[in-house]
Amino acid sequence: MKTIKLALALAALSIAPAFAHEKHDHGTFSAGEPGNPDKPARTIEVLLNEMDYAPAKIEVKRGEQIRFMLRNVGKEDHEFLLATTKENLAHGEVMKKHPHMEHDDPNGVRLAPSKTAEILWKFTKAGTFEFSCLIPGHRDYGMVGHVTVK
Repeated sequence: MKTIKLALALAALSIAPAFAHEKHDHGTFSAGEPGNPDKPARTIEVLLNEMDYAPAKIEVKRGEQIRFMLRNVGKEDHEFLLATTKENLAHGEVMKKHPHMEHDDPNGVRLAPSKTAEILWKFTKAGTFEFSCLIPGHRDYGMVGHVTVK
């Protein structure tokens, strides 16, 4: 009986990440916090090309609110996910198992070709953060950018 209970518990743990990740909510974010639409923001347009971003390097001031205007000018789906490199690498591993996962977090979006989206973000922490496309293979081919917060 203990063996059956252990097997069931292990099975439940092994599928839990799949369910938990289909719609995930971070509560807190390493790169700051979602912006306030009632406050001013500097707009930065970011083009999502085939395996790169333009611009790929962005500098902001700590406390600054940025309205990222994202436009997929590529021929396939791409993502923009703002976090630390460590977080994006870990998230990328999960994406390998669930490549069609939709992101509903305020720090990330997936865009089909010719589509646009907006992310409003307030950078409350100094440091260097990354935005990358976590669709399997895209990050490996160079679809990574950086935000330096001073």
